[in-house]
Amino acid sequence: MVLSETEKTLTVTEAGGYLPGTHPDLPPPSSVHGPIHWVKVNLFGSITNTVLTLLTLYLVFSIVPMLVDWMFVDAAFEGESRKDCRAVAHGACWAFIGNRLPLFIYGFYPEAERWRVDLSFVLMILALVPMLYEGTPQRGKALIYSCLFPLIAAFFLVGGIGLERVPTDQFGGLMLNVIIGVTGIVFSLPIGIVLALGRQSHLPIVRILCISFIEFIRGVPLITLFFVAAVMLSYFVPPGTNFDLLVRILIMGTLFASGYMAEVIRGGLQAIPSGQYEAADAMGLTYWQSMRKVILPQALKISIPGIVNTFIGLYKDTTLVIVIGRLDILGIGNSSLADSKWQGLSTEVYVFVAIFFFISCFSMSRYSLWLEKKLHTGH
Repeated sequence: MVLSETEKTLTVTEAGGYLPGTHPDLPPPSSVHGPIHWVKVNLFGSITNTVLTLLTLYLVFSIVPMLVDWMFVDAAFEGESRKDCRAVAHGACWAFIGNRLPLFIYGFYPEAERWRVDLSFVLMILALVPMLYEGTPQRGKALIYSCLFPLIAAFFLVGGIGLERVPTDQFGGLMLNVIIGVTGIVFSLPIGIVLALGRQSHLPIVRILCISFIEFIRGVPLITLFFVAAVMLSYFVPPGTNFDLLVRILIMGTLFASGYMAEVIRGGLQAIPSGQYEAADAMGLTYWQSMRKVILPQALKISIPGIVNTFIGLYKDTTLVIVIGRLDILGIGNSSLADSKWQGLSTEVYVFVAIFFFISCFSMSRYSLWLEKKLHTGH
């Protein structure tokens, strides 16, 4: 029997309650849902959680006010020397960072040509958008541009054909970190996929070569490979050959990341159920068709956390170029401290560099989580 609204009202009024099926939906009580429940379960759900929560709150209220006071309240943002900063404030001397900011960003790149660095950065963002977001309009055509971007960026940064040539030894600061990091990230993924597939190949020579390369790369520190690129690699090329140092660094950084990437992807391949391989064979797909359409898409989804972790590690390791005489953002900061006007401000340098890397790496981590949710990884 279907009751009208009037009959329902009379039923409630006369009976002093609701008939089965006529009771309105009510929200769950706050004791089992909402922020209060979350705080109770996650922060005070046990004695250990309670102690850790109280200890964390104590540390936060003890450290954060002092940090805010040093970084902002009692900080100096203008001045031409450390002495000028201390004359107006006793906290951080951010005037040092502001005074050397162009050096931190562009290194020793000629000032009149820095527009080329800015343009390359904008073009890099445009190249990354279709690679990172599937819903990009005209994505197929945009990916062609993304593949050509490394050549376009090299032309603008190095010069030639109407542009003044800039030696790569003048590259430095933030732009050097970005060049090495982005190059390694972009090229290490396809190379790592090939190595992972080669390691599982049924051809003995291919499998042995891939295993040997991966194990060698994973057994040697990146700093050693940079030394090899800077010193020893010139012995293996014909006399008189000018093999640019930055190119050698890019090659070694890419190969290093590829070795670790191969193992991450191999883990994803091993996580694929054998039934997926059998289904691809039953459909009559060739080896490369099954890999491209069935196996690799699933393996890469599973491997997203490990892939991004490798990217982040490589990006942070770009600071190691300082040991072979190239000044990245950290090297610029250390060399700037040699100026007698700014001596004693190492804390500001390291905090500035740490904030830059935190923002960069945290952004990559957030994108990784967004991509995992979008692809429903693991479900």
